[in-house]
Amino acid sequence: MVTKQIVEDGAVEGLRFNFRGDLIRPGEPGYDEARARHNAMFDKRPALIARCTGTADVQAALGFALQAGLPIAIRGGGHSVAGFSSVDDGVVIDLSRMRGVHVDPDAKTVRAQGGALWGDVDRETQVYGLATPGGVVSHTGISGLTLGGGFGILSFKLGLSCDNLVSADVVTADGRVLVASETEHPDLFWGLRGGGGNFGIVTSFEYRLHPVGDVLVSMSMYSPDQGAEMLDFLKGLYVDAPADLAFMGIFLTVPEQPPMPIFPPEILGKKMCAIFAAWIGDPDEGQKAIAPIKAFGKPSFEIALPMPYTMLQTIQDENEPWGSRNYWKSAYLKELSSEAIGVIASRGPTAPAPNSSVLIGRFGGAIAAVGEMDTAFPLRDSGYVVQMDSSWPDPEADDENIAWTRELASALEPHTLDRVYVNFIGDEGSERVEKAYGAERYKRLVALKDAYDPANVFNLNQNIKPSR
Repeated sequence: MVTKQIVEDGAVEGLRFNFRGDLIRPGEPGYDEARARHNAMFDKRPALIARCTGTADVQAALGFALQAGLPIAIRGGGHSVAGFSSVDDGVVIDLSRMRGVHVDPDAKTVRAQGGALWGDVDRETQVYGLATPGGVVSHTGISGLTLGGGFGILSFKLGLSCDNLVSADVVTADGRVLVASETEHPDLFWGLRGGGGNFGIVTSFEYRLHPVGDVLVSMSMYSPDQGAEMLDFLKGLYVDAPADLAFMGIFLTVPEQPPMPIFPPEILGKKMCAIFAAWIGDPDEGQKAIAPIKAFGKPSFEIALPMPYTMLQTIQDENEPWGSRNYWKSAYLKELSSEAIGVIASRGPTAPAPNSSVLIGRFGGAIAAVGEMDTAFPLRDSGYVVQMDSSWPDPEADDENIAWTRELASALEPHTLDRVYVNFIGDEGSERVEKAYGAERYKRLVALKDAYDPANVFNLNQNIKPSR
């Protein structure tokens, strides 16, 4: 398929005068590679991909797109499940060449450029035995995850990614470069922590770091018919578990060719339920801490071994390969009721694709310790989060995989809270976004949008529309 040239040669040459990165148009070498995204369900064909090398390039590309009247998409890590990081017949401001990471071990902070991936950040911070809460897939971009909230293995102990944000450099819709922090443009800083990419292009993030060394990882797998009992057991375990113990229930298919040869042959390719745990504290206390988990049932397989934090952060990579087709849902639950357990346990093992999974984790802890209106991230005091992640390779299987995810989410809905995780919302309209944030928070976000992006330049996101 050939895309019509919308951006003419002369215009590109004019931009190139003030641009140090790569400017790629349809038909040029590298175009198909540059437009590819993690979620292959969205096959967008931009008129121009501007691969930036720094903030000055971002300013130049933004100014060019506005002058040309073209729609704009921002690409950080390219993981947007809704396909927001690309656009047909518009300009992609691509930060993928901006992956620099600098650690200040004395201040215990790290500054990372907007195109960095969590694997980049973890690799550099672990040199000093430090980390900040990130996602669970190493090739996820820091930008989208942080701006939408960001939770992972460290979150119950150390908070969300956005809770550990110290400052951010932001290119706003009018081309200004602002520093947002608690003391500089604090209103913008509030909105960046959970409000998504609505208020500008973040070219660098500064995070607070914490001591994190090797992690004791435990995995116990059971037959799917033990799923309800497993979740009921976990519900009791959640009550008194220490913050250093991260754990979750999972419904999954064991990979037929796992990245590490740790599974016995008889469970390869089989549907299972599992308890996954990671002890983040003192290694000498780890075995004692995970002992209560082993009180449940007779596992088909179990393992407990220490591993570097950087390795822990790659465990999910194989289940979310680049270029797969993805459809996700999430839900918050105040309590893991017997009805909710029944829905998850009965439907979780029926996923049609082997890379699909259902994860049940606990909220609260350091997440709930932050005031409910201190950041734009909503609903910190929910007890549980359920992630329904569908991933499959074949376009012909779209209908059955999307249907499975929707049906599970719909069946669970009567037992959930009236909010969702904004990073998992697809292109579902403004009503869904407003519902995710709640009326009071959404009103404040609209006022912030009016102040920093009144023309809604940044609209390819979980969009907060300005009031005028």
